[in-house]
Amino acid sequence: MNLESSKVTVSKSAEYLFNALLDIKNFEKLMPENIAKFEVIDDNCFMFALSGMPEIKLVKKESHPNSKVVLGAASSKLPFTLTANIGEISENESSVKLDFEGEFNAMMAMMIKGPISKFIETLATNMNKL
Repeated sequence: MNLESSKVTVSKSAEYLFNALLDIKNFEKLMPENIAKFEVIDDNCFMFALSGMPEIKLVKKESHPNSKVVLGAASSKLPFTLTANIGEISENESSVKLDFEGEFNAMMAMMIKGPISKFIETLATNMNKL
């Protein structure tokens, strides 16, 4: 299952956004209002839960300076990645698009497609809070 957020323009440089996304503590600022839990586990890992959803643990998987940050599920039960693709528009403006890729059975995919789509759209929209 592949889902994409809208491309969002942020009044920050690509370098600033990249560094902000590398600091996983900043993901708390991006979370939707219905967040029930957010906990930083270490410099590369955090856990969160939205109301009515199970806890999800995300780990930094890879990064490409000023252009991409990839987070992935810490559990192999629900394998997925969340990629922030950063594009430089100008010295003080950049774009961000989030890509979610996961391998789920048809039933699971049908159940989570709506909430995940809304979740990544919220993360993208909140990029201006960084």
